[in-house]
Amino acid sequence: MTKIYSVINGDFVLKNEASVLISDLSIQRGYGIFDYFRTVNNLPLFLEDHLDRFFYSISEMNLELPINRQEIKQIIQQLIAKNNIPDSGIRMTVTGGYSEDGYSVAKPNLLITQTAFTFNKESFNKGINLITYNHQRQLSSVKTIDYLMGIRLQPFIKAQKADDVLYYNNNEITECPRSNFFMVTQKGEVITPSNNILKGITRKKILNFPEFNIIEANVKPGHLQSAKEAFISSTTKNVLPVLEIDGRAIGNGQPGEITTAIYKKICEIKEK
Repeated sequence: MTKIYSVINGDFVLKNEASVLISDLSIQRGYGIFDYFRTVNNLPLFLEDHLDRFFYSISEMNLELPINRQEIKQIIQQLIAKNNIPDSGIRMTVTGGYSEDGYSVAKPNLLITQTAFTFNKESFNKGINLITYNHQRQLSSVKTIDYLMGIRLQPFIKAQKADDVLYYNNNEITECPRSNFFMVTQKGEVITPSNNILKGITRKKILNFPEFNIIEANVKPGHLQSAKEAFISSTTKNVLPVLEIDGRAIGNGQPGEITTAIYKKICEIKEK
């Protein structure tokens, strides 16, 4: 059996033996942050961008990591070499630590795990159906471990014959639990919500595509009815066309021209 390693506070341990104590604030109070990036042919994708967001999240949660950015990069490279999983996902998690009173932040625990991951190219043609839901995540700019609402709503999503939920709040569309949202107008303008969201790394790359007219702006639920196209983006999904929202087809219910072009371009960057 192939040995797969994880990292706990700089120590390499077998994945099936990796653990933290139940006094950790991630367990007691759900307090912690993480970031997740992919490797293709053992090369990390957009690692510097993910580390920027990772350390921003650490700072916003008042956590003090005892090692620096360069040391984390060295540990990641060592983990990649030890596991030799060319196409994978690597998750960096920082927890609130072993709190004596179950509430105060203690010395954080740094966990780094790696699992095999290969992007499913067939998922693009299948697309995704969304159902809207009124909710606003706490600390939306921080990648916390809190996915409470997204997980709680899974039976609701299934009952509505949808694939995922699209949050809105105060009459503004924000995001999906694990991806960013984009809408294409009838004029071909690509709009992505600008407020109260986690700014995804794939989203960041798409915003820098000069050949498309992409802007950050408020998107209201009523705007969805006139959308020509829509799609979501994330590290694991790349770009997925949204074919239906709240039971209403988007455009002709098929992946649109602009969505397809953006998908092909992001795949060229990630999968080359």
